[in-house]
Amino acid sequence: MSKVRVSGFSVSLDGYGAGADQSSKEPLGRGGEALHEWLFPTHTFQSMQGGRTGTTGPDEDFAARGMAGLGAWIMGRNMFTLERGAWSDPAWQGWWGENPPYHTPVFVLTHHARAPIPMNGGTEFRFVTGGIRDALEQARAAAGGKDIRVGGGVSTIRQYLEAKLVDEMHLAISPILLGSGEHLFVGLDLEKLGYHVTAHVPTSAATHVVLARRG
Repeated sequence: MSKVRVSGFSVSLDGYGAGADQSSKEPLGRGGEALHEWLFPTHTFQSMQGGRTGTTGPDEDFAARGMAGLGAWIMGRNMFTLERGAWSDPAWQGWWGENPPYHTPVFVLTHHARAPIPMNGGTEFRFVTGGIRDALEQARAAAGGKDIRVGGGVSTIRQYLEAKLVDEMHLAISPILLGSGEHLFVGLDLEKLGYHVTAHVPTSAATHVVLARRG
């Protein structure tokens, strides 16, 4: 059976996966973009932006692994748009332009129905109003036996962790402090939920930690 993975999710040393005061200028919140400094130079990220070069090494290895073997993505509405409530801007198709980097069906959790949005490169945003288990069921059907990546944001990942639906999670701990924002771990007992550390790789840009769920 395919795995449900959280891959390349960046958090600060004080546990925040996004900064406070999310806005159109700072969609990851105040200081949130700096969480991903480990990723930006890598060959995987640069190739997604149309480049031909990029760094190699452990950061690249984790970035490449996070994109390999995927048949579907799941994300929260907050990752897709800043908008709340009923959809008011039918022209909005996400942050990523005409050819988003997903290249699979992407299931967006929302309370408000919306028609699917097919994009260039094989990405299609599909909007799910039935909750996290419904989204996972649809993603499994679409993935064709490949893995499913839960892309964020923090609230979405927390819901899947609390429901014990994440099989493997790769965290990139960035050497910065945010002080406030969206905290990934508060109130979660990962050990009680069955998770344990299977890999721990420090680099100059991040500390990579992989957790898996027993059983």
